[in-house]
Amino acid sequence: QVQLVESGGGLVQAGGSLRLSCSASGGTFRSVAVGWFRQAPGSEREFVAGIVGTSIGSSTYYADSVKGRFTISRDNAQNTVFLQMNSLKSEDTAVYYCAARRFGIVNMIKSAYDYWGQGTQVTVSS
Repeated sequence: QVQLVESGGGLVQAGGSLRLSCSASGGTFRSVAVGWFRQAPGSEREFVAGIVGTSIGSSTYYADSVKGRFTISRDNAQNTVFLQMNSLKSEDTAVYYCAARRFGIVNMIKSAYDYWGQGTQVTVSS
């Protein structure tokens, strides 16, 4: 059973940066695909970025809205996946969740993920 804990959220001005962390325990984290999702008030939870399991490779995937601004990476030694967010916009304001799926392939559909963190709030002021 993989347990995920997000951290690093907060309040930042537009144009600023934040780095979110997703720390895992209780399982073999390196073999799972990890995705970051976000949910703004009144909106559906949407895919932001994903990274494949280490046994598959190092491929990453991004929503069009964050390409060129966000970077997902993983540190298997720390059992942690990061989401570096630069050039933040007010529309990036949301609760950000990390999720893991037992299959090592990234999926942009939230129902494909088996484990979820509790979320961390990101607020971007304009």
